[in-house]
Amino acid sequence: MKTAYDQFNDNILRVKQLGYLYRVLRTQTTAALDLNDILRSELVLSVSAFDYFIHEIVRMGMLNCYVGKRQKTKAFLSFQCKIDSILEYSKNPQTLDWLDNEIRTHHGWKSFEHPDNIAAAISLISDVKLWEQIGFSLGDSPTNLREKLRLIVDRRNKIAHEADIDPTSPPNRWPIDEKMVDESIDYIEKLANAIFNVVTPT
Repeated sequence: MKTAYDQFNDNILRVKQLGYLYRVLRTQTTAALDLNDILRSELVLSVSAFDYFIHEIVRMGMLNCYVGKRQKTKAFLSFQCKIDSILEYSKNPQTLDWLDNEIRTHHGWKSFEHPDNIAAAISLISDVKLWEQIGFSLGDSPTNLREKLRLIVDRRNKIAHEADIDPTSPPNRWPIDEKMVDESIDYIEKLANAIFNVVTPT
C-alpha cells in the first residue's frame, strides 16, 4: 500500500512543478498574458492525484484482505464479483489477477473525491470511522474537514466540466489565485497522509 502513497507524492510533486512554472512565468511576462489556467491545472491535477490514490490504496488493501494480510471488513465480504471473474479464478486460483481486474472494473467508473464516497471506499479495507479519525489526526472537526474537501472538489468540477465560467457573467471565469491553489494542494496532501496513516497497520 505504500506504493500507492509514494505514487501520490510523485503526482503531487509534478503538480507543484506547475506552480514553480507559474511563478517563473509571472516574473518574466506582463499581466497581459493570463497565466491563471496553470493554477486551474494545478487544482484539477491535485484532485486527480488524490482520487487515484484512494483507488489504488483501496485496490491494494482489498488484495491484502483477500490473502489474509488485512482483516476482512463487512463491506469487503459484500463485494460482488461477476461470474466470468469467478470462472477465471477457477482456471487459475493461484493468481490474484482475476480479483485485481474485478476491482479495477468495479471501481473504474467511480470517483473517490467526495467525502462520503471516500469513506465508502475505505470501508472495503478498514472498519475505522474515517473522518472521525482524520479529524483527530489533523485537529479539526469531521464536518469542517469534509466541507473543505467538498469546496475544493466543487471548484475542480467547475474547471473540468464548466470551463470555470461564471454563469452569471459569461465568458468571464471564476477568480482564482496562487494562495487558494497552494492551500488546496496542501490540504489534499494532509488528507492523503492522514488517510494512509489511518488505514496502514502499524
